[in-house]
Amino acid sequence: MADKHPYVSGASGLVAAVAQLRKSFPAKVTAETFKKLGIAPNNETYIVNTLRFLHIIDGEGNKIAEAASVLVQHDEIEFQKGFAGIVQDAYASLFDLHGVDAWTATSDRLISFFRSSDHTSDIVGRRQAGTFQTLATISGKLDGNLPKTSTQKTKKADSPVVKSRATKSASSSKSQVGSRASVFASENGDGGDGGGEVDGAVRGMALTVRVEINLPASADKETYDNIFKSIRENLMNGKRP
Repeated sequence: MADKHPYVSGASGLVAAVAQLRKSFPAKVTAETFKKLGIAPNNETYIVNTLRFLHIIDGEGNKIAEAASVLVQHDEIEFQKGFAGIVQDAYASLFDLHGVDAWTATSDRLISFFRSSDHTSDIVGRRQAGTFQTLATISGKLDGNLPKTSTQKTKKADSPVVKSRATKSASSSKSQVGSRASVFASENGDGGDGGGEVDGAVRGMALTVRVEINLPASADKETYDNIFKSIRENLMNGKRP
């Protein structure tokens, strides 16, 4: 693996590893180091191999002083300049072939180079190309958005469109309730005023109860009288049996 160009399965782990070493570079870096840091889960070994290929750490994981002096550069421009030198030295054969154009070489051109050099499969060649492009981006040589290394989640702002629709819906609903209440009050003799509308309700709203009675054709006067007497006692006068 050491004599072949390295690869990682995704850019985020490599970006996070370099960012971590810029913050704090321990004397020895191993897969266990990144495992404890939670960087590149299940891909820690690939990150370590990449750092070895770049001569940032040696075969035992010990940091190499010359590379460490680049990673501790606080100024971003100075860091990118030094890191680009590290990458260019490590990928000497690629730059010997393409010169400075190697930084911006297409994915297909990079894949062809890595597959021809290392006799790798298509998927490995693609990952080798992606790894180089990630390093080129970190070096400031390739335009691109690097993955964010922060685990903090940003709260999404409420969508103004959704909020607008919700407000409009609530306003429409309130209007409809007020309208229906006014009509109801008007039907019950309040003249539509009902004391005025407050929050979609109408004061003085009356309640109408319709009672339907089906009488047999043979019912006499006494039956009618008893029915209406019961209605008067139980409904109109508020009495309960």
